[in-house]
Amino acid sequence: MLEIRELTRRFGDATAVDRVSFEVPAGQMTGFVGANGAGKTTTMRMVMGVLGINEGEVRWRGAPITRLDRRTFGYMPEERGLYPKQPIIDQLVYVAQLKGMGRVEARSQVQELLERFGLGDRGKDHLEKLSLGNQQRVQIIASVLPKPAALILDEPFSGLDPLAVDSMADLLREYTRDDIPVLFSSHQLDLVERLCDRLVVLAHGRRVAAGTVSELRDAGVPRFRLVLGGDAGWVRDHSGLEVLDLDGTTALVEVRRTGAEQQLIAEATSRGDVHEFVRVRPALSEIYREATA
Repeated sequence: MLEIRELTRRFGDATAVDRVSFEVPAGQMTGFVGANGAGKTTTMRMVMGVLGINEGEVRWRGAPITRLDRRTFGYMPEERGLYPKQPIIDQLVYVAQLKGMGRVEARSQVQELLERFGLGDRGKDHLEKLSLGNQQRVQIIASVLPKPAALILDEPFSGLDPLAVDSMADLLREYTRDDIPVLFSSHQLDLVERLCDRLVVLAHGRRVAAGTVSELRDAGVPRFRLVLGGDAGWVRDHSGLEVLDLDGTTALVEVRRTGAEQQLIAEATSRGDVHEFVRVRPALSEIYREATA
């Protein structure tokens, strides 16, 4: 497990990251979300030792993280680091060798990954000859060479087409199946909701929410949708509830007093037919807006 404890980073009088704590469990994908300037990239840089830590610590497998630990991590920084005027395959093989792979093994794994991302015939091309989306695929390959102990990825899905997103998602799932912790940032909330086991939400340098998708969706004020056989206008007068929307036979209500939903369904049943009474859980985008407001 990767543990981030009370991390703080200041730039002069400005605090970019303020006592941020969360965990990235082994074998799980953790999505790191927040607006531009929320502190995601700064936090990742501290985890990787690119930036110094003013306060707090990073722990890996129960102990303070070391430089040698970080060398086993796969890291994709916000500023991509490959050379535009060199052949793709030569760069990737060199990166793999820097991380301890033999040349023959490195070339084999690089070629396998290039083919997986639809670039099997582009290995001799210079990076600058590729589209921005394909350059992003190459950066992803560089970050996972060789098999990492953990993955820290800053906006890995940016610029990828849907097929490349699916390839990347499949690759990350393979790593999590091998108990590798994965932390990635993204502005694509639908993608984060689809892929991630856990979420961490930052706003203004502080952690404002964290947990599984289910935990976050269940954490707010309960909402229910009621569909009746007749007019639902009477629901407005029911105590302990706030009516968020009412349209003919359908009412969307928010529970403001414990047990009010039970009283609501009892009264609805006594009045006539009840076609539906179900809890409505918010989408991740709604949770995000509420947490960062």
